[in-house]
Amino acid sequence: MEYDAIIIGAGAAGLMTAIVAGQRGRRVLVVDHANKAGKKILMSGGGRCNFTNTNTTPANFLSRNPHFCKSALARYTPWHFIDMVEKHRIKYHEKSPGQLFCDESSKLIVRMLLDECAAAGVRVELNTAVQRIKAAEGGFGCDTPLGHVRAPSLVIATGGLSIPSLGASGFGYDVAKQFGHSVLPVRAGLVPLTLSGKHQERYDGLAGVALPIEARANGATFRDAMLFTHRGISGPAILQISSYWEPGVDLRLDLLPGTDGYEALRAGREERPAAELRTVLSGLLPRRLAERLCEVWIPSKPMRQYRDAELKDIAAQLQDWPLVASGTEGYRTAEVTLGGVDTDEVSSATLMSKRQPGLYFVGEVLDVTGHLGGYNFQWAWASGHAAGQAL
Repeated sequence: MEYDAIIIGAGAAGLMTAIVAGQRGRRVLVVDHANKAGKKILMSGGGRCNFTNTNTTPANFLSRNPHFCKSALARYTPWHFIDMVEKHRIKYHEKSPGQLFCDESSKLIVRMLLDECAAAGVRVELNTAVQRIKAAEGGFGCDTPLGHVRAPSLVIATGGLSIPSLGASGFGYDVAKQFGHSVLPVRAGLVPLTLSGKHQERYDGLAGVALPIEARANGATFRDAMLFTHRGISGPAILQISSYWEPGVDLRLDLLPGTDGYEALRAGREERPAAELRTVLSGLLPRRLAERLCEVWIPSKPMRQYRDAELKDIAAQLQDWPLVASGTEGYRTAEVTLGGVDTDEVSSATLMSKRQPGLYFVGEVLDVTGHLGGYNFQWAWASGHAAGQAL
């Protein structure tokens, strides 16, 4: 069977590539080994899909080549995708600044993409694993359960290693290597951090405690919520900083973000001189955390007994709190995969390989990783659009 393009992967980037190419009159086949299209779309955002972020800029992405994503992002903006969403009458809302979610279900986004594929004449085949790929005269040949299929263009939209329970695998990296591409080291990103040994014991029993923090590591800073878990720490601020943290990297937390810690403690001393420090801290932090801090690190005594210098020291500790993480929860719970196909060997304008004509890479399989909040979906739409225009 002959096609103009074969796309491996029926996720966000693969379906967008197929839609754009199909609308240009290309005969497109999308194959995926999974039993459903868009599995990561379906589970994202608690089932409501944070499908884009209106504040998207290249600064919201990590890559060894930070300039690579600029071309695709500039040519397909969040507003382009919003136009498609509104055309399909999918209701949405802004949860946090820039973060857009479906009012009802992420299933509507997948249905929209599949409807657009159908309208563009795209053939989508699920439960269809590609068994072998070979460069053939004038393009590529793929052995599949459908038989042998051929096309001058082959698009790798297989994603990364995150959430293997949804079918994630290293297939895309293997194809890249088969055709001479370099694959940069990969690791889990946007993932909870784990604590171990004495560092875990000190926070034992705090699972479920949440608070706003500012997390800092490796030159990056994120202010959002943190959640203690049975194995370590999670929450948006921790997921964000996890993409910058690695074992051995110093991780610091401001437990009183946006607050003058010293002034808050001094005011507590003036208003309640007989109250213990743990009591005053319980007005600034979750009670269980405040009590634990005083049990393990900061001796509690009546506020009147603290000199100004001591209060300044306590405030400085609270606003530059060291946390020693041992690792991450890994790909099992990671939202994205950091690293991937080296972008130096891929055209930023067309997403085509510089090593193998007709071979394209889109979405998460590339060394482009977005922050939390809809940015990774916007990269999927933008990179898919760029490839779809070039096929």
